[in-house]
Amino acid sequence: MERRIVNGYEDFEALTGQLLGISDYITITQEQINSFAEATLDHQWIHTDPERAALESPFKATIAHGYLTMSLLTYLWFNLMDVRNVKMIVNYGIENLKFNQPVVVNSQVRARMMLESAVNLRGITKIKVNVVLEIEGNKKPAYECTVVFLYHFN
Repeated sequence: MERRIVNGYEDFEALTGQLLGISDYITITQEQINSFAEATLDHQWIHTDPERAALESPFKATIAHGYLTMSLLTYLWFNLMDVRNVKMIVNYGIENLKFNQPVVVNSQVRARMMLESAVNLRGITKIKVNVVLEIEGNKKPAYECTVVFLYHFN
């Protein structure tokens, strides 16, 4: 899929209410899960112990940390969007986040993103993006939320 090009506030404003796109699928590996556990000091066995998870977990495998799947948001955003003429981007917030479905190791996920709003705040562009993280082969998404970015354009 070709990335959408955005050059400034006016381009975001024109996309308000539209589906921005659906990212490529990415696979969640045990190596990623283990690295995330190391970085966050969250070594709960449902994430990091495949043998125990196979025996004791209702999912019969390890699952990704919910925050690991959230941390992929920036990558998935840039998979869809080519925002140019930017001095700085600020992750401003996440609204109404709900984890709906665990992401089992080796699952493929992708993001469906829609631009909810674009507001000009004295030269800073504040956008709200509805994000649904889909799991391949699963009707229920991993999560849905609204992500808020602040774009400082040149």
